Amino acid sequence: MAKADRLERLDARRLELEAEYTEKLVDALRVTASGKWGLFGYKDDRASRAAIAPVIEGLAEIGEAIDKAREQLLMPPFALQQEFLASRGPVSSQAVGEPKQAQAWLDRLVPAADKS
Repeated sequence: MAKADRLERLDARRLELEAEYTEKLVDALRVTASGKWGLFGYKDDRASRAAIAPVIEGLAEIGEAIDKAREQLLMPPFALQQEFLASRGPVSSQAVGEPKQAQAWLDRLVPAADKS
């Protein structure tokens, strides 16, 4: 019974962390959609990398905790984090800009009622 209780608490904590990760990512996406570059790391610009570093580090820290909990619960890695990490980095000059990319993410992640 103790193991089941421990796993139940771990799963509840995982859900809290996933909600926190999503909230912080959505906040960062809103800032990026409003025109501030750096979240996706499209440009190799030291100033924008430094400005966004605390956000990226915070997301990575939460994401690692989520993945550790998921591993203990025999679940796959957190898909939202994996997708976000895969979307970061330099892109071709024909790619959409970070603000448009952020808005596309918001359109997918935030229900219409929550966009206000």
